[in-house]
Amino acid sequence: MDITGNTVFIPGATSGIGLALALALNERGNKVIIGGRRVALLEQLAVEHPEISTVQIDTADAASIEAAAKEVLAAHPSLNVLIAMAGIMQVEDWHKPEGFLASAERVVTTNVLGPIRLVAAFVEHLQTRPDATIVTVSSGLAFTPLKVTPSYNASKAAIHMLSESLRMQLSDTTVKVLELEPPSVRTALMPGQEDNEHAMPLDEFIAEVMTLVETQPDAREIQVERVKFLRYGEARGDYDQVVAAVNGTDPHGK
Repeated sequence: MDITGNTVFIPGATSGIGLALALALNERGNKVIIGGRRVALLEQLAVEHPEISTVQIDTADAASIEAAAKEVLAAHPSLNVLIAMAGIMQVEDWHKPEGFLASAERVVTTNVLGPIRLVAAFVEHLQTRPDATIVTVSSGLAFTPLKVTPSYNASKAAIHMLSESLRMQLSDTTVKVLELEPPSVRTALMPGQEDNEHAMPLDEFIAEVMTLVETQPDAREIQVERVKFLRYGEARGDYDQVVAAVNGTDPHGK
């Protein structure tokens, strides 16, 4: 993916990694459109960043995705990059169904069906562009589980495998598939995470991501150094130790 000269749509970019990435891409000469559910917040961002376009979209709602896609493509026919950023993360207790079932359904709808529906809404258009990219967003937890967020872990593992499969299927087109794999980053994804000293500062994460995109334009996965501890535990042979470190347990999961 080239670092500049693109028209980029980022649903789920009204805060956190999505918004920071939108601003960084805008600074590097890309036309950026951000999407989100809350109209008031979109209006506020439009005032603060008039060079960035906004569109209302709820990535948990199939009809909303379809409507937003039509709006985006009508206004921005040069669109060549889709970044499927929206996602939710929730603590669950799987001992009883009331501790996880409703949450799991929300997580899967947003984190898995959302990106699938986004790809469905844009993939035909992207194939008409001479150089296009679909950016998926998985997580270090796709490769090393956090005990308290089973559905989130599973949803991001699904996105990783979806990315691998989609890349192969679209290899006969102009569309590339790039998987962004964040570690824990200081955002509001989970309560208290913005102040978690063990999480990566957001500005440091974005700066490293932009450097990687710029220096590795043909990369299939964007991995900051911090995520490699989670990403390659099995390959290194220290998976049990990585799981223990992430979950604060001994290597046997106790």
